[in-house]
Amino acid sequence: MPPTSTTTSNTATSHSCLEHFPIAFFSTVMGLAGLTLAWQKAHTVLGAPPIISAGLRGIVSVLFVILLIIYGLKALRYPQAIGMEMRHPIRINFFPTASISLLLLAIAYLETAPGAAFWLWVAGAILHLGFTLAIFGSWIHHTHYDIKHANPAWFIPVVGNIIIPVAGVRLASPELSWFFFSIGLVFWIVLLTIVLYRLFFHEPLPVRLAPTLFILLAPPSVGFIAYIGLTGELDAFARILYYTALFLALLLASNAVRFLRLPFFISAWAYSFPLAALTLATLIMGARLPGLVFDRIGVGLLALLSLVVAVLVFHTVVAIQRREICVPE
Repeated sequence: MPPTSTTTSNTATSHSCLEHFPIAFFSTVMGLAGLTLAWQKAHTVLGAPPIISAGLRGIVSVLFVILLIIYGLKALRYPQAIGMEMRHPIRINFFPTASISLLLLAIAYLETAPGAAFWLWVAGAILHLGFTLAIFGSWIHHTHYDIKHANPAWFIPVVGNIIIPVAGVRLASPELSWFFFSIGLVFWIVLLTIVLYRLFFHEPLPVRLAPTLFILLAPPSVGFIAYIGLTGELDAFARILYYTALFLALLLASNAVRFLRLPFFISAWAYSFPLAALTLATLIMGARLPGLVFDRIGVGLLALLSLVVAVLVFHTVVAIQRREICVPE
């Protein structure tokens, strides 16, 4: 009897873990893919060893496949759990982390495997457009949203639209890239107003969501990268985007002690991709304006990004071993 009970208990725990596997786990792919792209740019601009970005690209590719399989199994065995996440006013915004992961992988493979990059980009763009329409529709026709639900994670669907042109400008019609860029940029401004209103005049974010403040960095940083790709010019608007991102980075850095005191949640991966986007933008600025301070800032940000991702990986592994992630919230 005891062995049977133990087996049953273990099976239940396994099932429970799968049922509560969070869609937000794809943010780990975003963070590692962002680190990969930052090291790729460092190879081009600073002469960093290419083996670093190549190794990271292989790791993040395997991780994406593993997470896709796990979440696919969850969809087959616990479709009701997927539905609950889709109806949740906060978790719904993390579904685009899966489509953004595809788009980032497309960028990572753009030089070495353009054929694979094209299909990754097509799949990511179509999926992300679907998520954007579904989430925006949810916002418009909601029955359960309140101002307290507004948080920086709302920028995730917007950021994906701005990411699409980064590879899209080389893989498809420029007009298609402008279409997505326009969606992302306009609704970034709209959502920024809503989120700042919530942050300024209502209760602070829950501790679990505090790391998502770093997502504020992503739209202007990625917007700068995409705009440079679309126009090829470092003009006034490009500078506005970059310096907006730089100011937000300084604002977040001034609150570093607050972030360091936070316990670890899977939402802590929100630190990684926005920081990677700012690092990429800064390295591009350094390449466009050589001899100024941007190249040194870029090196510093790359070192910080690498450290942050390493710490996040460590804490994630520890949290998995302690069964602290795939649990009901």
